[in-house]
Amino acid sequence: MFKPIGRVFVAALLAGSITAYAAGGLPNAPAPFNKGGVKIALVNYLSTGDFFQAYEAGAQKQAKALGVDLRIYEGRQDAAQQRDQIQQAINLGVSAIIVNHGLPESLKDVVQTALDKGIKVVAFDVDLGNPKVPQIEQSDHDLATLLLDQAVKDNGDAFAAAYVYVPGFAPLDRRDAVWKAFKTAHPKITEAARFGTVDNPIAQSVANQAAAAYRAHPDVRVVFAPYDEFARGAKLAADEAGIASKVRIYSADISTADIEAIRAPGSPWVATAATNPAVVGAVSVRAAALLVAGQDPGHRIEIKPALITRNDLVKNDIRTIADLESKFVDFRRADVAKAGWIPEVRD
Repeated sequence: MFKPIGRVFVAALLAGSITAYAAGGLPNAPAPFNKGGVKIALVNYLSTGDFFQAYEAGAQKQAKALGVDLRIYEGRQDAAQQRDQIQQAINLGVSAIIVNHGLPESLKDVVQTALDKGIKVVAFDVDLGNPKVPQIEQSDHDLATLLLDQAVKDNGDAFAAAYVYVPGFAPLDRRDAVWKAFKTAHPKITEAARFGTVDNPIAQSVANQAAAAYRAHPDVRVVFAPYDEFARGAKLAADEAGIASKVRIYSADISTADIEAIRAPGSPWVATAATNPAVVGAVSVRAAALLVAGQDPGHRIEIKPALITRNDLVKNDIRTIADLESKFVDFRRADVAKAGWIPEVRD
């Protein structure tokens, strides 16, 4: 059962931490997992927020089940640091590297260096443009479509919207493509304001931008914020401006803290579309393990999202991720990057 992991516990995992692993190897597994001691690196770019804490927790749980020595590095939105950490993982002699987000232009050559040394690489939500690197992603097209269809259902097809977006991140860029097509298909929906940042702390930085946008565009009734840290900022600004009853926020991703914020009385955050971040973390480790074992996880590994509304949460008395998993069965698992020899983990 997944529970939010505390900040102190998370800190202990950062900058090259190691999960417990089975030195004796995994029974009935192919080489090298039958002998144990396989090293895999997880190199993050984005690490702020509950989504990424849960992602790491899921990755660690799957790694432990596989007997993998998992090293976790935090890039902290610093492209140069993430690049250096990938090089550190190469020097360490890991069997595989999981690249979690990042800026492709700063990563492609160092990832190629890893591949040239025989190290397997998988990428989550960053398109490295390399046929040897499987891409793990949420179905961003489905995610954005679910949200925008719900926005029309709730608000009609004529409203002024604020849009929170930072270009250069593969999932946000894919969601942006849906937003562009949506505006074309709904000419009475206008983009009154656009803002966004990944400066730390992301939610507060976005809140500062949102506050200015709300003041400049009092006609805004819908906020499309397809990342939960963006939604936190948009909600914080709406609450502080006293306009929470006048706007509706549509976001992506989910955590126990997000559920609490969505359920809050009078919350403007009314819907999110999400996959289970712990499941995505587990899928990332499974894909890397399959490559190390000489098996094919597929080049594009897509995890389907679910639409979760405030009404769903209240009606079903969902207060935590554990509640969500128990009542939305598809949220517990993803039937991708699997093999009979890989132990199945459950949150």
